[in-house]
Amino acid sequence: MEDMAQRIQKTLAHWPWMVCDRAGEVLGYAYASQHRERAAYQWSVDVSVYVHPRAHRSGIGRALYTSLIRLLVLQGFYNAYAGITLPNAASVGLHEAVGFRPVGVYRKVGFKLGAWHDVGWWSLLLQPPAARPSSPVDFPALTGDSEVEAAMKLGLPYLRGR
Repeated sequence: MEDMAQRIQKTLAHWPWMVCDRAGEVLGYAYASQHRERAAYQWSVDVSVYVHPRAHRSGIGRALYTSLIRLLVLQGFYNAYAGITLPNAASVGLHEAVGFRPVGVYRKVGFKLGAWHDVGWWSLLLQPPAARPSSPVDFPALTGDSEVEAAMKLGLPYLRGR
């Protein structure tokens, strides 16, 4: 639990971490992180979403991603990438439903649960590329912005059984 709290705190220094809870139970979360260290990649992020198995097909993944994507645009990011351990039709379906498109597969790149797994990569253009982009702003710099509040609520219509 402490590791997860540290991970969230480290992420929130730069990128959003969204949580969906119902009556104090965490049903899902989505967050962004650094895509690569080099300065040339500062406008790109990796994103991840998790939905508790009890909450699958309830709109939580789409709700979280809808809000997260808008927040990333407000920060000034242009590209989002998602890695999906294959096979995973539900995750592929969610990512493609919010606009991600496949770009490639890393073969046998991840080892977990006693086996090697392929990881597919999906890409989403967050906004049209600027000829001279400004550096993205850290997430805390947006605190108090009315557009942030609107972005946080953007995904709510996707939630079923609220």
